[in-house]
Amino acid sequence: MFKLKEVSKSIKITLIAVIILVFSLSAASVLYYGDYFLLGSYEKLNNDDVKYVNSAQILLNKHTLAYNSGKSPSAFIMPGMPFVLSGLMLIFGQGDGAVIAFRLLQAALQAFSIYLIFVLAHSLFNSRTAIIASIAAALYLPDYFSSGVILSETIFRTLFIALICFSLLALKSNQTKHYIIAAVLVGLACYFKPHTILFPVVWFIVWLVNKISWKSIVKYTVIVSITLVLLLCPWWIRNYVAFDSFIPFTKSAGNPMLLGALVNNEAPSQAFFHAHPEYTGDRSSLFVGSDDDMAETAQKIIKFGFTEEPMKYLKWYTIDKLKGLYYGPYYWKTVFGISGISVGIYHSLILIFGSIGLLLMLIQALRRRNTPYLLLLLTFAYFTVIYVPFVAFSRYGYPNVFIIAIAAAFAINQLMSLRKKT
Repeated sequence: MFKLKEVSKSIKITLIAVIILVFSLSAASVLYYGDYFLLGSYEKLNNDDVKYVNSAQILLNKHTLAYNSGKSPSAFIMPGMPFVLSGLMLIFGQGDGAVIAFRLLQAALQAFSIYLIFVLAHSLFNSRTAIIASIAAALYLPDYFSSGVILSETIFRTLFIALICFSLLALKSNQTKHYIIAAVLVGLACYFKPHTILFPVVWFIVWLVNKISWKSIVKYTVIVSITLVLLLCPWWIRNYVAFDSFIPFTKSAGNPMLLGALVNNEAPSQAFFHAHPEYTGDRSSLFVGSDDDMAETAQKIIKFGFTEEPMKYLKWYTIDKLKGLYYGPYYWKTVFGISGISVGIYHSLILIFGSIGLLLMLIQALRRRNTPYLLLLLTFAYFTVIYVPFVAFSRYGYPNVFIIAIAAAFAINQLMSLRKKT
C-alpha cells in the first residue's frame, strides 16, 4: 500500500515535485509571516495559540500541565500541544526559536500529508485520481494558514490521514500488527482531539458489513482496547494524582456544548427563561458555574428547544451545523496576498465536486459492498456527527476537508473518463 510499485515514473516525479513545492511554500510562509499568524497576544493570553505556548513554558519550568488555571494543574485541554511545544523548547529555547521550529514542523507535516493523501487516494481509486487529489490539496490555501498558526489542526490532520491509511491496510490484511498501529494512531490523535476515541466503532460497522467472524471481532476489539488503555494510562494516572478523580479526557466539554446549543450564538427565547427561573433571563447567566453545570444547562436548552421549537432546533442541529463545519474555509488570515474571496471560491468548487464524488462512492459502496469506500464514508460521517452536539465552525471541519478533496478528485476523474469515451 505504501510502496506504490505500480505507479508510473511520471506520476512519481509529479508527486515528489508537489511535495517539495508544498514544503517550500509552507516553510517560506511561516518564516516570512512569523507572528502575523498569532490569533492572540502573549501578554493577554487571550487565545488558544498563545495559551498553548504559555502552557508549554509552565510544563517545562514547573513540570505542571496548566491551562486557564494560572500555574495550577488543569484538565481543561489534552496534553498533546503543550508536550510538543515544550519538547521543541528543550531544543530551541523558550523564545521565538521553538515557535519557529513548531511552524516548520507543521510545514513538514503538510508536505507529508500530500504523500499520505496520494497513498490513500491511490488505494481507493487509481494513480490519476491520486495525483489530482494531491494537486488539489497543494492548491488549498487554508493548509498554508494552518502551517502558521499554533493550533492542533495540522498535527491532528496528519495523524487522521495516516489512521485512515492504516485502517484500510488492517481491513485488507487482517493482520494484528496493522490493527495495533491503527490503534496507536487513535491513541495519539486523542492527545490532540479526544473525540477520536470512538473511531473504532467505524471498524466495527465495517466488520459487520463484511460479515467478519465474531471470533475475529472479539480478538481485534481486545487488541485495540488494550493498546488504547496502555497509551492513555499516563494521562489517567496524572489526572487521578492531580485531581483525585478519574478524568478520561478533559473537563471542558460543557462550554462548547452550551455554545453549540445556542442557535446563531443567541440566547434561547424568553419562554425558556420563564420555564427555568434559575437563570436571570440573559445569555451571560447561562455561562455560570462549573463545566458540569454548563453541560446541564445545554441539555436543558436542547430539551426545551426540541419540545417547543422542534423545526428550528432540528435545522440548527443538521443543516446549520453542516454549514458551520464546511461552508466556509479555515482561512482566518490572508496568505501570499490571496484574498478570502478567492479561497472561498476554490473551497466551494471542492465542496461541489466533493459532494458529487461522495454520492458516487456511496452508490458504489451500497451496490458492491466496497469496503474502502465504506470506510472513508463512515469516517467522514463519524468526524462530522461527533461535532453536532458542540459548537461547529470551520476550524473543526478543516481536518475533514481532505476527504472531500479526494472525493472531488474522484468525481473529476470520472468526468474526464466520460469525456474521453464521448
